[in-house]
Amino acid sequence: MVRHSGAGRILFAVFNYTFLIGLAVLCLAPLVHVLAVSFSSSAAAMGGLVKLWPVQFTTSAYRFVLQKPEFLTALSITLKRVVLGTAISMFLTVLTAYPLAKEKAKFKWRTGYAWLFVITMLVHGGLIPWYMTIKSLGPLDSIWALVLPGAVPVFNVILLLNFYRGLPKELEESAFMDGAGHWTTLWRIYAPLSLPALATIGLFTIVGHWNSWFDGLILMNTPDNYPLQSYLRTIIVGQDLTMLTSTDLSLLNDISERTVKTAQIILGALPVLLAYPPLQRFFIKGIVLGSVKG
Repeated sequence: MVRHSGAGRILFAVFNYTFLIGLAVLCLAPLVHVLAVSFSSSAAAMGGLVKLWPVQFTTSAYRFVLQKPEFLTALSITLKRVVLGTAISMFLTVLTAYPLAKEKAKFKWRTGYAWLFVITMLVHGGLIPWYMTIKSLGPLDSIWALVLPGAVPVFNVILLLNFYRGLPKELEESAFMDGAGHWTTLWRIYAPLSLPALATIGLFTIVGHWNSWFDGLILMNTPDNYPLQSYLRTIIVGQDLTMLTSTDLSLLNDISERTVKTAQIILGALPVLLAYPPLQRFFIKGIVLGSVKG
């Protein structure tokens, strides 16, 4: 057996920490730069003077974005979408993954149903059929058009069913011997044990709903029903000056397209950045355990 010297272990640890710290700096530097630009003046941002610290500090870009009633309306729509979408998606994902995690002897058509879901990941019907289907079902221009079409993410189902298949079969057998049915077994045994996987897919769902903007532009007929990301893209990218008030026009002296866009990025990423740390330990554990097949 080869033994490593103490000096070798120390050198290896120093190399690892140096590499990880350098990697963390590379990942954080762009975000810090964007944050600095969002708090800088228009002249400093357009002149390329901002690096990792604000130049001529100002909050004009944030005041420009946050003072508009349309922004608050879009924010409320997005919050409603995240809450409804995450709750519905998690519930349906759990109900779908539980039977698909059973052995073929217990669920004869499990493989066929599983492939039916997988095919939807490989083949897409196209944008026009997707839109026409939603329109024909009636939820167009409502919150349900943003929530229901993607209510069962197949990737999340696969992640969760693999997690379920890794749980000891004796737990389910013991529950059945005590008189429990599938419904009780699912919510009293499987659900509490799968908190890491549920936190992982919950984070995926929250981020997906929060960042989504394209479906809002397609499925909403009026800008008043736009979610936050769709609204911000319309205002910032489109630069529709007809929607600006006199107060907004006065702020244009202190802001630029670049500072407003960076403020949008920070506001759009902030809720996810705040939600991730509490879920991080579940997230990492769920990714590892969810990839193990029983």
